[in-house]
This record gives sequence, C-alpha cells and structure tokens, in this order.
Amino acid sequence: MIKLNFDTKIDTRRKEEFLNEIEDDEMGGWLRLPEKISAVELEDIKRAALKIRSNSEFLVCIGIGGSYLGHRAIIEALRPQNGKKIIYAGNSLSKRELDYALEQVGDSDFSINVISKSGTTLEPAIAFKAFKEKLMQKYGEEEAYKRIYATTDASRGTLHDEAVTNGYKMFVVPDNIGGRYSVLTAVGLLPMAVAGINIDQLLEGAREAMGATVEPAFQYATMRYELDGRHYDTEIFASFEPSTMYFNEWLKQLFGESEGKNGRGILPDSVIYSTDLHSLGQYIQDGRRNLFETIIDYPTDEMNAKVVKAVQIAHAEGGIPVLTIGILSFDELGFGELVYFFEMACAFSAKMIGVNPFDQPGVEAYKNELKKLM
Repeated sequence: MIKLNFDTKIDTRRKEEFLNEIEDDEMGGWLRLPEKISAVELEDIKRAALKIRSNSEFLVCIGIGGSYLGHRAIIEALRPQNGKKIIYAGNSLSKRELDYALEQVGDSDFSINVISKSGTTLEPAIAFKAFKEKLMQKYGEEEAYKRIYATTDASRGTLHDEAVTNGYKMFVVPDNIGGRYSVLTAVGLLPMAVAGINIDQLLEGAREAMGATVEPAFQYATMRYELDGRHYDTEIFASFEPSTMYFNEWLKQLFGESEGKNGRGILPDSVIYSTDLHSLGQYIQDGRRNLFETIIDYPTDEMNAKVVKAVQIAHAEGGIPVLTIGILSFDELGFGELVYFFEMACAFSAKMIGVNPFDQPGVEAYKNELKKLM
C-alpha cells in the first residue's frame, strides 16, 4: 500500500479525463496490463525461465533503456537467492564494458535474452553480435539458436525476422506499450523469472495498485505540477537502500523521457542516502533553492529510519519541499505496486503540462547525428 506524507486537493473531473485519455491512447496498454496479461503467456515465460535455469549459469540480457532498466531495478533491489545470475550487455557503446561482460561469462554455460523492438538499435545490436558469436563457438549453430530468446515485435523488424529464420524462442514487446512502461511485460518478466523473482506476486502487487494507487498517484502528480509552477524545476529521488540504485535510474528514465519535451518538464535526479549526504547532501541542504525532494521510504532498519527522519527535518528547514512516498513491504508485492504507482503518476504529470507521456522524439537526435558520423 502506497502512503504519502502530504495532501493536496484532487480535481476529480481532471483525473477522470486524464485516465480516459491514457486508456484511449494507442500506447496506453500498460494501464490494464496487470489484469489483462494472459495465463498462457505467463506459463510460456515460466517454462522458458525454467529451461534457462536448468541449462545455464548465466542469462545475458541485451538491451538498452526501457529494455533493461526496469527489470534490473527489481532484480538488484530484491537480490533473489534462488535464481541465476543476470549479466547485462548492450546498454552502452563501451568496448571495455562489452569485453568485461564476455569475460564474466567465460566458459560457463549461458543463454541470451536479446530485447529490442526493432533489432536495429546500435548498442544492443553490437552486443548481440558478440555474444551470438561466443554462443556459436561454444555450442555450434543448432544448439546456440536454442539458447537465444528474442523479445521483440510481434510481426516485423530485423530481430523479429532473424528470430523467425533461425528458430529463436520469441516473446512479444506489445505494440501498445513503450519501453519505459514495459517492466511488467515479457520484457521484464522473463529475466526476472530467471533471476528468481516471483512474477506472480509482482503482478499481484500491480493488480492491487490499479485501484488503490490512482488517487495517490494523481495527488503526487498534482504536487509536482504545483512545485514546478513555483520554479522548483529539479526533483531529487532519494532512497535509503543502496540496492535500489537502479530503481532510481528507472525513475529518471521514466520521468525524463515522458516529460522532457517542448521546453517543459522537471529534471529528475537521484541520490542514495546516507552515502550521498556526505557529498551532494551539502548542495541539497545549502545550494540553489530550485529543487524538491521525493523520498521513497522503504521498510528499513531502526538506524536508517532515524536517518530518514533527520533528512526530512533538516532539508525542510533548509527550504526544500520534501515529499515522502512509503511502501509497506520490500518484496515483489511492494515493488509491483510501486512500479504501477510511478507509471500512473508519470502519465498524469505529463498530461498536466500538456506533453505526450509516451513518445521520445528527442532521443532520435543523437542517433541521426551518429549515423552521419559513421
């Protein structure tokens, strides 16, 4: 259950209007996903995960942005002990990182989950080529192809066509769900199941959130909108649990790509306390007063709870608006709810400032320039 430490007046008419717009949007498929995902698809994902866990020491997840951030966030936060290690590749163009990922696998048994709607995004395409060559050298072509799992478009694209030609096991990136909203699709569910996450409980948490978190999500979006109107144009997502660093990274992508358009949007940043209290903490306490803080208050130990309270008091007295979002359980149920809450809040926030929550036209700019240089 999501708990907020603030209250604001709810415009019920506006909330319903935005909900209808999101549901009618061609990219609003995530809104009803937790209750609409089919039992057949879930069983298919679980069977594939079981096979990978039985024949592989590692699953190499190849993808960038929404193709890896969400599921990595949950895997690293919960640190399941009964699954296989996930190695991430294809999220940069660094040769050093790619070589390191290849070295981590070494001579161990492994499988690949390549996640790309088109198959043409440069970063994952390069990593997939390298790991596919390693797979074929180790197992030969026929067995190698059985160890490749492609999560891609249902009917078209470079990766789709290659998967059909070579007989890779395929999962679908839904046409009506964008990457940063895809955590609870096969994009995230397959690697999470391999890693030992209970995906049934994760989806149950999201289903519970579908009704319970709509109003808190709208309240949070309203507070962000009001603060933005008072020139608080930077939001610091603060966590007191180091394992949630990648959840913060997913939040930065979610809000940055959804809101940052047409000269609008709050700049998302993040910190992990108490570590960053000894670095960025100085700026947050005494620097420019253009930022506000959103504390994600996970259930924690007594010492951390005291640090949370101290930060809330000190930063508020320092002139920083402090919002706190609490969850009751640090487990799959809690994170399923939290994912859905932030997806909903982000969509509401973008609607409030009049931008499309589901596109990312600015991302194409660097790609176009890179193509010219190459």
